[in-house]
Amino acid sequence: MRSSAPAAQEPDAFPPEHWYLSDGFSMPVSTDTQRREDAVRQTFEARVARTGSDASIHANVALRWDRSRPSVGVDPNVMWVEPRLPKGLRSVLTWEPGVKPPRVAVEVVSRETAHKDYHHGPSKYGASGTRELWVFDPEGFGRTEGGDGPWVLQVWRRQRGRFVRVYVGDGPVRSAVLDAWLVVVGDLLRVADDREGKVLWPTAAEERDAARAEAEQEAIARTAAETRAVDEAAARVAAEARAVDEAAARIAAEARVKELEALLAQQRRG
Repeated sequence: MRSSAPAAQEPDAFPPEHWYLSDGFSMPVSTDTQRREDAVRQTFEARVARTGSDASIHANVALRWDRSRPSVGVDPNVMWVEPRLPKGLRSVLTWEPGVKPPRVAVEVVSRETAHKDYHHGPSKYGASGTRELWVFDPEGFGRTEGGDGPWVLQVWRRQRGRFVRVYVGDGPVRSAVLDAWLVVVGDLLRVADDREGKVLWPTAAEERDAARAEAEQEAIARTAAETRAVDEAAARVAAEARAVDEAAARIAAEARVKELEALLAQQRRG
């Protein structure tokens, strides 16, 4: 379904206190939340590697955009940044030369982060210049101040200079920024080339598994072909041996016939 939700609020001249990040503090992450984050991150990383995109993928790295207030920022679970940035960054600072806001930022909602992800996140991402935000809430932890939600999936997008929520629902929904579809598979958010999710963007592990399975099938086919070749060669040798035996038997029979004919001829002359 499409959403009629308002755009994210523009930042005030003096951002509220919750916009400021506390360096060194890391909120605990459940194993399920980590697994969901990893699925998105690994999908993005594999896509960038496979296509050779000039992009870098960052997980739980601070995004900061206000040079005069460098503590103002947000911590995306995953973000796709173009052009590629150096590895090992502690923060993505969009005021630095060559550093652009994320093409896509992803928040995986947990019980601890639900209020932040539903109420504060969109405005922060709107202020940061992020082009598209995905908020994934498969367990339904969040709810808006008006009591709306929770939603499995929200998509926010920059349109005509405003950051607006363009979708709420269970998916699938198209990402205009990545030209792909967001589909929910089990309790994971996946990216696909098609609305039905039949052609998923694989993670690196899935690519390795697929390559391993293909190699195993090729090895099985190669072994079967070699076995057939050996069997065919053995059959050919056996056929040639039979042909030799048959020829030898024929020669022996012809020789015996000649011997008998010679013996009969000798008897008639005697």
